Amino acid sequence: MTELPEEPSGAPPEELPTVAPRLRDLRRRSGLTLETAARLVGLSPAHLSRLETNQRQPSLPMLLSLARTYGTTVSDLLGETVPERDPVVRAGRTEPSQAGGWTYWTVGAPGRAMQALRVHVPQRTQSELVRVHPGEEWLYVLTGQLRLTLGAAAHLLGPGDAAHFDSLTPHRIAAASPGGADLLFVHTLLQSGAAELCLGDDAPRRGL
Repeated sequence: MTELPEEPSGAPPEELPTVAPRLRDLRRRSGLTLETAARLVGLSPAHLSRLETNQRQPSLPMLLSLARTYGTTVSDLLGETVPERDPVVRAGRTEPSQAGGWTYWTVGAPGRAMQALRVHVPQRTQSELVRVHPGEEWLYVLTGQLRLTLGAAAHLLGPGDAAHFDSLTPHRIAAASPGGADLLFVHTLLQSGAAELCLGDDAPRRGL
Protein backbone atom coordinates (compact mmCIF):
# COMPACT_ATOMS: atom_id res chain seq x y z
CA MET A 1 0.00 0.00 0.00
CA THR A 2 1.25 3.47 -0.88
CA GLU A 3 1.81 5.43 2.28
CA LEU A 4 0.20 8.83 2.68
CA PRO A 5 2.73 11.66 2.97
CA GLU A 6 3.20 12.90 6.50
CA GLU A 7 3.32 16.64 7.07
CA PRO A 8 6.71 18.05 8.08
CA SER A 9 6.95 18.52 11.82
CA GLY A 10 7.22 22.29 11.37
CA ALA A 11 4.16 22.64 9.12
CA PRO A 12 1.28 24.58 10.66
CA PRO A 13 -1.81 22.44 11.33
CA GLU A 14 -4.83 22.92 9.11
CA GLU A 15 -7.82 24.68 10.64
CA LEU A 16 -10.01 21.65 11.26
CA PRO A 17 -12.19 20.67 14.20
CA THR A 18 -10.45 18.49 16.78
CA VAL A 19 -10.94 14.94 15.55
CA ALA A 20 -8.50 13.17 17.88
CA PRO A 21 -11.06 11.66 20.32
CA ARG A 22 -13.29 10.57 17.44
CA LEU A 23 -10.42 8.87 15.62
CA ARG A 24 -9.39 6.94 18.71
CA ASP A 25 -12.99 5.94 19.50
CA LEU A 26 -13.70 4.72 15.95
CA ARG A 27 -10.50 2.70 15.81
CA ARG A 28 -11.27 0.97 19.11
CA ARG A 29 -14.89 0.32 18.08
CA SER A 30 -13.57 -1.24 14.87
CA GLY A 31 -11.45 -3.64 16.92
CA LEU A 32 -8.21 -2.44 15.30
CA THR A 33 -4.87 -1.99 17.01
CA LEU A 34 -2.91 1.19 16.38
CA GLU A 35 -0.44 -0.75 14.23
CA THR A 36 -3.13 -2.46 12.12
CA ALA A 37 -5.11 0.74 11.56
CA ALA A 38 -1.96 2.63 10.61
CA ARG A 39 -1.04 -0.04 8.05
CA LEU A 40 -4.54 0.06 6.52
CA VAL A 41 -4.49 3.86 6.29
CA GLY A 42 -0.93 4.05 4.98
CA LEU A 43 0.60 5.87 7.94
CA SER A 44 3.20 5.00 10.51
CA PRO A 45 1.84 3.97 13.94
CA ALA A 46 3.66 6.95 15.46
CA HIS A 47 1.94 9.40 13.12
CA LEU A 48 -1.51 7.88 13.70
CA SER A 49 -0.85 8.11 17.43
CA ARG A 50 -0.08 11.81 17.05
CA LEU A 51 -3.37 12.29 15.18
CA GLU A 52 -5.26 10.51 17.97
CA THR A 53 -3.64 12.64 20.67
CA ASN A 54 -4.19 15.94 18.81
CA GLN A 55 -0.46 16.52 18.25
CA ARG A 56 -1.15 16.62 14.49
CA GLN A 57 -4.18 17.57 12.39
CA PRO A 58 -4.99 15.22 9.49
CA SER A 59 -4.97 16.49 5.92
CA LEU A 60 -8.00 15.92 3.70
CA PRO A 61 -6.47 12.81 2.02
CA MET A 62 -5.81 11.38 5.47
CA LEU A 63 -9.39 12.11 6.56
CA LEU A 64 -10.73 10.34 3.47
CA SER A 65 -8.53 7.31 4.06
CA LEU A 66 -9.38 7.18 7.77
CA ALA A 67 -13.11 7.46 7.02
CA ARG A 68 -12.92 4.54 4.55
CA THR A 69 -10.92 2.43 6.99
CA TYR A 70 -13.38 2.98 9.84
CA GLY A 71 -16.43 2.64 7.59
CA THR A 72 -17.76 6.15 8.14
CA THR A 73 -17.77 9.57 6.47
CA VAL A 74 -15.57 12.63 6.70
CA SER A 75 -18.56 14.57 8.03
CA ASP A 76 -18.88 12.05 10.85
CA LEU A 77 -15.17 12.28 11.64
CA LEU A 78 -15.49 16.06 11.87
CA GLY A 79 -18.48 15.77 14.19
CA GLU A 80 -20.89 17.50 11.83
CA THR A 81 -24.52 17.07 12.81
CA VAL A 82 -26.93 15.28 10.51
CA PRO A 83 -30.59 16.14 9.99
CA GLU A 84 -33.19 14.24 11.97
CA ARG A 85 -34.16 11.01 10.24
CA ASP A 86 -37.58 9.42 10.03
CA PRO A 87 -37.40 6.44 12.43
CA VAL A 88 -40.04 4.47 10.54
CA VAL A 89 -39.30 2.51 7.35
CA ARG A 90 -42.54 1.59 5.58
CA ALA A 91 -42.79 -1.74 3.76
CA GLY A 92 -43.89 -0.10 0.53
CA ARG A 93 -40.75 2.05 0.38
CA THR A 94 -38.23 -0.79 0.40
CA GLU A 95 -37.01 -2.02 -2.98
CA PRO A 96 -35.21 -5.35 -3.42
CA SER A 97 -31.58 -5.33 -4.57
CA GLN A 98 -29.24 -8.09 -5.70
CA ALA A 99 -25.74 -8.98 -4.50
CA GLY A 100 -24.02 -12.20 -5.54
CA GLY A 101 -27.33 -13.94 -6.22
CA TRP A 102 -28.80 -12.95 -2.85
CA THR A 103 -31.79 -10.62 -2.55
CA TYR A 104 -31.90 -8.01 0.20
CA TRP A 105 -34.09 -5.15 1.37
CA THR A 106 -32.71 -2.25 3.40
CA VAL A 107 -35.01 -1.94 6.42
CA GLY A 108 -33.07 0.62 8.44
CA ALA A 109 -32.25 4.31 8.06
CA PRO A 110 -29.02 5.20 6.22
CA GLY A 111 -26.07 6.70 8.06
CA ARG A 112 -26.76 4.96 11.37
CA ALA A 113 -24.19 3.08 13.46
CA MET A 114 -26.05 -0.12 12.58
CA GLN A 115 -27.52 -1.22 9.28
CA ALA A 116 -30.50 -3.57 9.10
CA LEU A 117 -31.42 -5.78 6.15
CA ARG A 118 -33.99 -8.41 5.27
CA VAL A 119 -32.22 -11.03 3.18
CA HIS A 120 -33.18 -14.02 1.04
CA VAL A 121 -30.36 -16.55 0.64
CA PRO A 122 -30.95 -18.98 -2.26
CA GLN A 123 -29.78 -22.56 -2.07
CA ARG A 124 -27.06 -23.10 -4.61
CA THR A 125 -23.53 -24.39 -4.88
CA GLN A 126 -21.35 -21.89 -3.08
CA SER A 127 -17.59 -21.50 -2.93
CA GLU A 128 -15.66 -21.68 0.30
CA LEU A 129 -15.52 -17.89 0.55
CA VAL A 130 -14.90 -16.82 4.15
CA ARG A 131 -15.33 -13.25 5.37
CA VAL A 132 -13.24 -11.44 7.99
CA HIS A 133 -13.72 -7.74 8.79
CA PRO A 134 -14.12 -5.41 11.80
CA GLY A 135 -17.54 -5.06 13.40
CA GLU A 136 -20.37 -7.16 14.76
CA GLU A 137 -23.17 -9.05 13.05
CA TRP A 138 -26.54 -10.32 14.24
CA LEU A 139 -28.93 -12.46 12.26
CA TYR A 140 -32.34 -14.03 12.87
CA VAL A 141 -33.75 -16.80 10.69
CA LEU A 142 -37.31 -16.19 9.49
CA THR A 143 -37.84 -19.18 7.17
CA GLY A 144 -35.79 -22.10 5.91
CA GLN A 145 -32.51 -23.37 7.28
CA LEU A 146 -29.22 -21.52 7.37
CA ARG A 147 -25.71 -22.90 7.74
CA LEU A 148 -23.47 -20.50 9.65
CA THR A 149 -19.75 -21.29 9.85
CA LEU A 150 -17.80 -19.46 12.56
CA GLY A 151 -14.14 -20.36 12.59
CA ALA A 152 -13.96 -24.15 12.67
CA ALA A 153 -17.53 -24.59 13.99
CA ALA A 154 -20.58 -25.05 11.75
CA HIS A 155 -24.09 -24.30 13.03
CA LEU A 156 -27.41 -25.23 11.44
CA LEU A 157 -30.04 -22.58 12.23
CA GLY A 158 -33.80 -22.84 11.73
CA PRO A 159 -36.73 -20.41 12.04
CA GLY A 160 -36.52 -18.48 15.30
CA ASP A 161 -32.80 -19.16 15.76
CA ALA A 162 -30.43 -16.20 16.01
CA ALA A 163 -26.67 -15.59 16.09
CA HIS A 164 -24.59 -12.62 17.28
CA PHE A 165 -20.86 -12.71 16.55
CA ASP A 166 -17.69 -10.69 16.11
CA SER A 167 -17.01 -10.16 12.40
CA LEU A 168 -13.27 -10.66 12.96
CA THR A 169 -14.15 -14.33 13.44
CA PRO A 170 -13.84 -15.97 9.99
CA HIS A 171 -17.43 -16.62 8.94
CA ARG A 172 -19.57 -17.91 6.09
CA ILE A 173 -23.35 -17.92 5.57
CA ALA A 174 -25.19 -20.37 3.27
CA ALA A 175 -28.73 -21.66 2.83
CA ALA A 176 -29.29 -25.30 3.82
CA SER A 177 -32.89 -25.82 2.63
CA PRO A 178 -34.24 -26.33 -0.92
CA GLY A 179 -36.20 -23.07 -0.98
CA GLY A 180 -33.34 -21.04 0.47
CA ALA A 181 -33.61 -19.10 3.71
CA ASP A 182 -34.93 -15.71 4.77
CA LEU A 183 -33.35 -13.79 7.59
CA LEU A 184 -33.02 -10.46 9.33
CA PHE A 185 -29.44 -9.21 9.29
CA VAL A 186 -27.93 -6.36 11.33
CA HIS A 187 -24.30 -5.22 11.13
CA THR A 188 -22.15 -2.41 12.50
CA LEU A 189 -20.07 -1.67 9.40
CA LEU A 190 -20.73 2.06 9.17
CA GLN A 191 -21.78 3.29 5.75
CA SER A 192 -20.94 -0.04 4.07
CA GLY A 193 -22.98 -1.13 1.09
CA ALA A 194 -24.78 -4.44 1.40
CA ALA A 195 -22.76 -5.85 -1.49
CA GLU A 196 -19.62 -5.42 0.64
CA LEU A 197 -20.91 -7.70 3.40
CA CYS A 198 -21.49 -11.44 3.49
CA LEU A 199 -24.11 -11.38 0.76
CA GLY A 200 -23.30 -14.00 -1.83
CA ASP A 201 -20.12 -15.42 -3.28
CA ASP A 202 -19.73 -12.85 -6.03
CA ALA A 203 -19.80 -9.81 -3.76
CA PRO A 204 -16.69 -7.57 -3.73
CA ARG A 205 -14.00 -8.81 -1.38
CA ARG A 206 -12.44 -5.42 -0.58
CA GLY A 207 -12.13 -5.00 3.18
CA LEU A 208 -13.76 -8.36 3.94
